[in-house]
Amino acid sequence: MSDKPQSPGERIRQLLKDREWTQAELGAVLGLPGSRVTELVQNKKVIDPELAIKLSEAFISTTPREWMELDAEYRLSLVSKGDGAVRRRASMLELAPVREMESRGWIQKTSTPEELEVELRRFFDTDTLDPPPSLFAATRKTDSIDDLTPIQRAWCFQVRRIAKNQLVTPYSEDRMPECIKALRKLAAFPQEARKVSNVLSEYGIRFVIVAPIASCKIDGVAMWLDDTSPVIGMSVRFDRIDSFWFTLFHELSHIQHRDALSVDDNLVGAEAFAIERPAIEQRANKEASKMLIETEVLDSFIKRVSPLYSKDRINQFARKVQIHPGIVVGQLQHRAEIGFHANKEMLVKVRDIVVATSVTDGWGQIIG
Repeated sequence: MSDKPQSPGERIRQLLKDREWTQAELGAVLGLPGSRVTELVQNKKVIDPELAIKLSEAFISTTPREWMELDAEYRLSLVSKGDGAVRRRASMLELAPVREMESRGWIQKTSTPEELEVELRRFFDTDTLDPPPSLFAATRKTDSIDDLTPIQRAWCFQVRRIAKNQLVTPYSEDRMPECIKALRKLAAFPQEARKVSNVLSEYGIRFVIVAPIASCKIDGVAMWLDDTSPVIGMSVRFDRIDSFWFTLFHELSHIQHRDALSVDDNLVGAEAFAIERPAIEQRANKEASKMLIETEVLDSFIKRVSPLYSKDRINQFARKVQIHPGIVVGQLQHRAEIGFHANKEMLVKVRDIVVATSVTDGWGQIIG
């Protein structure tokens, strides 16, 4: 028995035989010339909605939907299965933001699925794209996190690709408090941000800046190349001194706790307040704030001053704790003590300062 579906022409011939009609009589019923009926019987004419209605009225035991589906199924059966090229292209577009990666020079532009697969395997440093490549080092326990979006995955892999080529001092967990203290000293003056990359390198932490892809709101990532090679990646999408230092210390918290991977988006900015975060992210936020300004000290300032946060009082407090006043403003915003757009003149820009002395992809720099 053949699996091939019945054709519309076969169905018409069967119904004509049941009724003892001729093709000419059917043509008269449908209001069609004999040649058109012949085309129908020979399956040379596609059944459109108008014709489907006419056939259902001629053969009252049928419906327009039945004729449309019968014709569609028959014509689909005539087409051979695809060669898989479309499916391969679709799966690769689901895996990675190909157009953005091409425009950034992360992969070469290609004309065939085979070429694109080669480029993506090279970028992700893998022999296969199924299952999707993992960022986790084989020797590390993976924390429970949501699957990465294609944009997040590509951005993080670019951070990792760049970081693998960096030479740094061997990492030691015991030196992390010393590293945090050395970085905290830099937070008083904007120009000191130029030293961040070197300081991290001296303590065995690779530091990479990769501008975000398209509309991606990623702020940073903490990851490991292996058990002894931590990496911090940042996008510096907000050119504000408070955002830079808060994100940096947030990622340092993840490194300090040896979290396998933390990809942080909407970490800073007005939208950050509305997001309910996992426990390790809440912990990193609290620790980042404390690394910048001791919690008890900031609590005391808020208790004494709130809600009258004048510029003079903010500046006096910043001098007292030896930190830039823009970071104080950021902390007050983070606690919803003042609005996100308050005291904007204190939120000086540091992106160009950091980029000038860091390994950077984007923001005027290009790394293939």
